[in-house]
Parts: sequence; C-alpha cells; structure tokens
Amino acid sequence: MAAPGLRPGLGRLFEMPAALGRVRRAYGTSQAFAEVLRLPKKQLTKLVFPLQELERHLVPDSKHEFHLKIFDPSLEDIARAESIFTATAQNRIEYLSSAERLDHAPALPRPEVCFIGRSNVGKSSLIKALFSLAPDVEVRVSKKPGHTKKMNFFKVGKYFTLVDMPGYGYRAPEDFVDMVETYLKERKNLMRTFLLVDSVVGIQKTDNIAVEMCEEFALPYVMVLTKIDKSSKGHLLKQVLQIQKFVDTKTQGCFPQLFPVSAVTYSGIHLLRCFIADITGNLKTHCFQFS
Repeated sequence: MAAPGLRPGLGRLFEMPAALGRVRRAYGTSQAFAEVLRLPKKQLTKLVFPLQELERHLVPDSKHEFHLKIFDPSLEDIARAESIFTATAQNRIEYLSSAERLDHAPALPRPEVCFIGRSNVGKSSLIKALFSLAPDVEVRVSKKPGHTKKMNFFKVGKYFTLVDMPGYGYRAPEDFVDMVETYLKERKNLMRTFLLVDSVVGIQKTDNIAVEMCEEFALPYVMVLTKIDKSSKGHLLKQVLQIQKFVDTKTQGCFPQLFPVSAVTYSGIHLLRCFIADITGNLKTHCFQFS
C-alpha cells in the first residue's frame, strides 16, 4: 500500500528499497541524486515535489485548485533526466555563445528552451542550479538586477540548447523588445518558454507584458516560481493559489501546472530538469496527464 498522500508510484518506491537500488544502477544516477533517494519520504517529497508538500497545508476545499499531476514522472524518470544534465566526456555541457540579435544566434538543429523573467527574479541563479551537475559551465550571477544583456546559449550534450534571455523591467537592454520579440516569433526550434515569476511578490505588471507576448505569439510556455525559500509557508501558499488562478483564468498557452523552485535549497530543481528533458523529446516518459 502506498504511503498516505503520495501518488502510487512514489509510494511503491519508498516501500521497496531494492527499487531505489535499481534506479541508481539502471540510470547511472549522480551521487547528488543518489543522496536524494536516501532521504526520508517527507524530505524527499519536499525537495523533489514541492507542490505536493504545499498541498498538505491546504484546506480540503482548496485542493482542487492545485494542478499537481499533469506532469507526473516517476523517480526513475527523474533519474534519467539527471543523467542528461550530468557533464561527462561523452555528454559535454557548455556555454556556446551570446547574441544581441537573432541573426547573430548560433544555428543549431537541437530543440531549444528559453528562460525569461523580470530583472532580479533569480533567472541566472536558477540556470546555475540546473547546471550544478556540470560544474565547469560558467553561468554569471550578479547581485545587481539587469546583469544579463544578451541572449546566452548553452549546449546540453546532443540533447537540447538552453537560452538565458535578458531580464525585462529595471535596467533591461534598450533593444530588449526587438531582441526578445524577434527570437520568440522566429526561432523555429524553440520548444518551450519558461517564464520566471518571483514567488515572494507574485505576478507584476511587467510579468503581464511577458504573458501577453507569449499569448499573442501562441507560444507554449510554463510559469516557474522562483525563490520559494524566501517566504513563509502561508505566504507561499497564498501566492501559489493566486498565480494558479491567474493561469487557469487568464491564459491559454501556459502549461497548467506551476513549477515552484529554489536555487538555494534546490527544491523543485530535479522535477524541472525532468520536465525540460521530456518536452525536448529526450525522455518520452508519457507522464503528462490531462483531464
């Protein structure tokens, strides 16, 4: 019988220690994720599935407002994704180049994902956390908002390219609109746009502009809620419910499930890696469940 409150697949893994060993052996699990698999189930859930952890604190009438299992990978799926994000001699993960205009961007055949968000939303810190299994990759993080001025392209092995876009709002590049709009409209291999929202302050006016841009161009995009370590549980729940309502009622192209993350505690990072690996066609987990 699965542990109470956990989806069946997760519960089965907790009840069968041998299964965790199979995950490690079958997918060459990184040392970091092997340590995650050894965590007590409550800590593992909080680290890997932060929305499930938040759900425990909701009153019953509010639980239907959460979309928890639209993307519903197993720990085996997540372990496979970890291997994609792990740098090896055969799997080179590296910074490629920067560009101020689309016609200066590298012409790459791989699927592409881009990260965009308001200045000081923690975008570079999040990308650095995603690349923590490739420590030689240099992602510059600054305490000053508006540090990223160009589109920065990172190659993830033979699998996909990740693009760090300049931040909008405070200290945004003067040609931000032309640069970003052109990229979003014309980049043929762009698979998904990740729109970062600060979970401490919620959706701001500048975020609405980015949402409208994604909606106008009919882009598939995802909302990632950053800095979840900065808020109390109550404040974070309030923000998540408000943002979830916004996604449900004000958007059409946004993926229904939110991805709360922390670049400090790494909560949600493993799940986000798995989602990126899947939507770029590198996992094929078949774990998307739409009602």
